[in-house]
Amino acid sequence: MTQDITYTTKTKQLIDSLKSVCANYGLGNDGNEFKIITQVFLYKFLNDKFRFEIKKLKPELADNNEFYKNLLAIPEEEYSLLMNLLDENVPRLKPHQLISHLYNSQNSDDFAKTFDDTLRDISIENADVFSIKSFSGSKDKLFDELSNYITDSSQRDDFCKALINKLFEFSFEESFENYFTEKYDFFKDIFEYLIKDYNSDSGGKYAEYYTPNAVARIIADILVEGEVRKARCYDPSVGSGSLLMSLAHNIGEDKCTIYSEDISQKSSTMLRLNLILNNLTHSIPNVIKTNTIAQPYYLNKSKFDYIVSNPPFKLDFSDFRDDLDTDRFKERFFAGIPNIPKTKKESMAIYLMFIQHIIYSLNDNGKAAIVVPTGFITAQSGIETKIRKRLIDKGWLRGVVSMPSNIFASTGTNVSVLFIDKQANSEQIVLMDASKLGETVKEGKNQRTVLTREEEAKIVDTFHNKEVVEDLSVVVTAEEIKAKNYSFSAGQYFEVKIEYVKITPKEFAEKMNAFENELQQLFTESANLEKQILENLKKLRYE
Repeated sequence: MTQDITYTTKTKQLIDSLKSVCANYGLGNDGNEFKIITQVFLYKFLNDKFRFEIKKLKPELADNNEFYKNLLAIPEEEYSLLMNLLDENVPRLKPHQLISHLYNSQNSDDFAKTFDDTLRDISIENADVFSIKSFSGSKDKLFDELSNYITDSSQRDDFCKALINKLFEFSFEESFENYFTEKYDFFKDIFEYLIKDYNSDSGGKYAEYYTPNAVARIIADILVEGEVRKARCYDPSVGSGSLLMSLAHNIGEDKCTIYSEDISQKSSTMLRLNLILNNLTHSIPNVIKTNTIAQPYYLNKSKFDYIVSNPPFKLDFSDFRDDLDTDRFKERFFAGIPNIPKTKKESMAIYLMFIQHIIYSLNDNGKAAIVVPTGFITAQSGIETKIRKRLIDKGWLRGVVSMPSNIFASTGTNVSVLFIDKQANSEQIVLMDASKLGETVKEGKNQRTVLTREEEAKIVDTFHNKEVVEDLSVVVTAEEIKAKNYSFSAGQYFEVKIEYVKITPKEFAEKMNAFENELQQLFTESANLEKQILENLKKLRYE
């Protein structure tokens, strides 16, 4: 077993041990368990990040076992100078805010208060970098007062001690410090493990806020070509940020800035954690909790180089629809606003508004990838057709990839990815049907289709090279798409092949004779069944 696998395993064991503490105090599968686990893990991560950065400035503090004591010994004036030398994205901590100090303070009175006060002070002192803003501009807290989730106040001290003991045990054996230089590959797996049980309000549906890795990788690999600098990357329905993380990884975390909007507080919290784990802390101030369609924070403030989105397909938006269906929103929602279904308001096709919002938010050289229900690419009329027509008439469609069914574990909806490029070539549009790729695996009660890395590479390479591959891809012109009522379905452009086989008159007669005999047998069986049914019907008696 390699060091990476060993360390990943131990980190997952830490997460499991924190879950065990929650379960022992009655919070297993509780709605607050997610907050406790993610925040305690984040507290551990920030401790190690702080220690890692301090040691780079002051190598004589390198001994982990003596780090806390040596830090305490630094004069106050020198400590302040050390804090000023830290990168702006590094947390500023004081010696008494470290795990070691809390571990050594367990015998103090009201330990739960000490624990909560420590996390609260860290939140306040690091609010400028680590807080998420709402549409109104108000900032959230990095940490909650975690002991308050224990309703029995007599158990709060023991609960907080148990959490600190788990962190200290792990810190004594291991540190995240060795992985800060290769954070993406390692922490991506850890992040998935950390949130996998908490991706819905009920705690059960993995992928509600998480786009499958294969889809995220394919999107990023297709969007990013060559070296990119100072890119502004945006997701208006960001969820936990998996699409943005893959995009930033391909561009380079130091070469892009992340911008996002989402109405969900839970999504914003998960995204913040993901940004911290992936060395994108500098983008946390750009995470906005808001209703993107009704109250877009970035609208007319900024246009973007890259936009990725896996928007909600259906949602009850009836409270806002009439406000949006006015002249001042006509430019943004050029194709119109979906109707509200009379019997199922929650079935309003909200994704159509996100597509239009994304098109509006791209700059003149911008590129976008949007996950859409596959029905969008062939709908014969309505808003869907108007959007497709705009993309073709403007020369903005780069291509479409239709994914295998069940590639999302939580939905049976077939999905396609729409690739938009304001500088696309109208003569070479790639349409791909990847629905036959992948293999089916069971995940609990659900079935999911998983693509191999080779299949992912095949999709990406075929797209980039604009290859025509039988039963997989076509390369068409805008005029050809117009002739098919603006259909984006690859299958409608595949060449129909009829195989002709030469046979002799004798072979033809033999085949026809065989077909005739087979049909005669079927007709005889059918007549016998009809006779039997009639006889049985006559035997029926009323009782």
